[in-house]
Amino acid sequence: MPLWTIYHTPDSFVDNASKQALAKDITKIYLDIGLPAFYVIVNFLPTPAGTAWKGGEIPDRPFVRLVIDHVAVHIERSIEDYRAVTAAFEEALKPHVADKGYDWEYHTHETERELWRVNGYVPPQWQSEAEKLWARENRPVPFKPEDGIKEFELLSPVKKAAEGAAAQAAAASKK
Repeated sequence: MPLWTIYHTPDSFVDNASKQALAKDITKIYLDIGLPAFYVIVNFLPTPAGTAWKGGEIPDRPFVRLVIDHVAVHIERSIEDYRAVTAAFEEALKPHVADKGYDWEYHTHETERELWRVNGYVPPQWQSEAEKLWARENRPVPFKPEDGIKEFELLSPVKKAAEGAAAQAAAASKK
């Protein structure tokens, strides 16, 4: 799940057409690497006059602050990959933000996949047959564990450790 939270001054993204255009360009970044479109969430949150400050001052021109959360896929830890990802972000943002002369800034969080659920489902592993099914359906659907099994394997040691700790606690309470 990429989640883009876009904080913006009221003089930017004033209509649904401008929001949809940016949301489609953001979604394309993730479609190009095979993620289902429904994974991509873009929230536009206007910051009314007097609620967003930059450098201790109210911005004198449109300002856009983006917070990008990645859960489904994480960036490989190399400078080349970081540059490629930020270049894709900047290409998507250019016509909607940079070319309009807005001031802007962004950062990206990467959240542990094991803490992510979609409609109660553990999402299938990236590029698995189950994820391809989700992409075709453009929604979460039940899948066979063997089609997205890696995610279940990641969770099983945690579950076993928790079960072991619970058993130890129960045994200790009986003494």
